[in-house]
Amino acid sequence: MSRIGFIGTGHIAAPMVRHLAAQGHEIIVTRRNETVSAVLARDVGVAVAEPQAVVDACDIVFLCLRPHIAEDVLSGLSFRAEQQIVSVMAAVPRDRLAAFCAPAADYVQTIPLGFLEQGGCPLAAYGNDRLLSDLFAPENPVVPVASEEALNAHFAICAMVPGVLDLMNSGADWLGAQTGDRQAAEFFTTQLLAGFLNSMKGSLAEERDALATDGTLSLQMTDGLRTGGAHEALTTTLAAIGARLEAK
Repeated sequence: MSRIGFIGTGHIAAPMVRHLAAQGHEIIVTRRNETVSAVLARDVGVAVAEPQAVVDACDIVFLCLRPHIAEDVLSGLSFRAEQQIVSVMAAVPRDRLAAFCAPAADYVQTIPLGFLEQGGCPLAAYGNDRLLSDLFAPENPVVPVASEEALNAHFAICAMVPGVLDLMNSGADWLGAQTGDRQAAEFFTTQLLAGFLNSMKGSLAEERDALATDGTLSLQMTDGLRTGGAHEALTTTLAAIGARLEAK
């Protein structure tokens, strides 16, 4: 088992901490966020320390800071050459990461979501993907990517999750207005999509085409979304998010 440190202990870090603690790793976290670190100390027995003490004690260090504060926190820390670094900081490029963490040079950048704790969260990995696999697979599949540009594109796709949830919420609003039971409408909508995705056997296009055949309500839905500009809005927004990430 490894001794693993977390610099930044918010809602992105917490599921990873719980997953790794359940595997038997020794975890040390920083106080930032004070509330989250206190809950983790109480519930899973992690140690809490100042950032330099976390770095000094650990062989693997996760960087889970918001990009706009990363330099202020990391520039004053001293890393070791043999340390392994996992960055989950969106839009902090590899060259800045290298400057913050020198002389450490073994990095992987990734994109975790909160459901990693339950498994099934794909982890795009730029850098040492084997390190991520050792820590999180097979429960969470690791997907190596070849460049920082490819990693940023995966970050952009992750932003689809709240977008899809927003669409589902609109659908549940419509169903609730028809039935008079908004709570049941949200339950039905959520279970419908979750159950279907869990049962998929073919590709997205294959599953879509199997449902949206001539004359069906499914075809009316897919055609309506296309003619209404939903797909164009999605790709335009993904391109804008990608450009925002590249500009950092």
